[in-house]
Amino acid sequence: MVRTNTAILPGADAAVIRIKETRRAIAMCLDGNGKFVAIDPRRGAKLAVAEAARNVVCVGAKPIAVTNCLNFASPERPEVMWSFSEVIDGMKEACEAFETPVVSGNVSFYNETDGRGILPTPTIGMVGLIEDTRRIITHGFKNEGDVIAVLGITKDDLAASEYAQTVLGYSTEELIAGGSVPNMDLELEKLVQDTLLKLADEMLLNSAHDCSDGGLAVTVAECCFSSLGREAIGADIKLGASNLPNETLLFGESPSRIVISFAAENLEKVKAIVNDCPFEMIGRTSRDRLSFSIGDSKPIVDAAVADLESLWKNSLKNRLETSEKTEK
Repeated sequence: MVRTNTAILPGADAAVIRIKETRRAIAMCLDGNGKFVAIDPRRGAKLAVAEAARNVVCVGAKPIAVTNCLNFASPERPEVMWSFSEVIDGMKEACEAFETPVVSGNVSFYNETDGRGILPTPTIGMVGLIEDTRRIITHGFKNEGDVIAVLGITKDDLAASEYAQTVLGYSTEELIAGGSVPNMDLELEKLVQDTLLKLADEMLLNSAHDCSDGGLAVTVAECCFSSLGREAIGADIKLGASNLPNETLLFGESPSRIVISFAAENLEKVKAIVNDCPFEMIGRTSRDRLSFSIGDSKPIVDAAVADLESLWKNSLKNRLETSEKTEK
């Protein structure tokens, strides 16, 4: 925020810094998921790199380079050294797919206390380049009546999700012992990201937001919330009937998905650019409520955006207050 260079403040998918005397800007983000890496180090590392690339893409930037901080327990234990080796291989595979060289980084070992180590946590820093600041995108919905759509495919990826922990009550240890992480299709991921950048180049998008932690329902809710000086706006989401359970459709954490919104009059232009990329229209922006329905059913979620945003913003405060009352 120094010297008025910030184009997008922290809180979006990536922060953006303008390069003065040009129309260019640099996008930056950090990503890492120790839980996924602990379950499957190679696949978890690929997911971390892919999410970092997706986050800079969501503000309209082309991923260009990676830095990292690789955090592990004692490498003197064979299982830790094995996971470290698998993480390196997974990062290499993903970085080659996105053509993002690792230009710097560091490794931090022996992160443990009394023999108990941290989760293996490669933190990925991704840098992207925006050629024209007029093409910057932010994650929040902008106008009533805009079309809401998803780039990518929703699969059965609930096993190691936030829903599995916060609602079903599985501990991190239980998920590591018996969970599975989403499968990363790097070709699909690259297709989704490239499609988003083509739409951004044509300035057709009003918003774009990476679908990751919490799944589709949480992603859409975050798009509704007020942010970066923008008022909250609701959404009416109607998902098609599916063989997947409702919980999976709403909260599954399949990678390679981006929630976008655009003006209804641009629908045919968007479809022409999307071409062979998986694309599904799921609803419209509307007033001040968020609702989800699946198939022909009545809404299974219907709440005021202001109420949802209050829960989202004050969850830690509410938890601490509840804990204090319980102790008393």
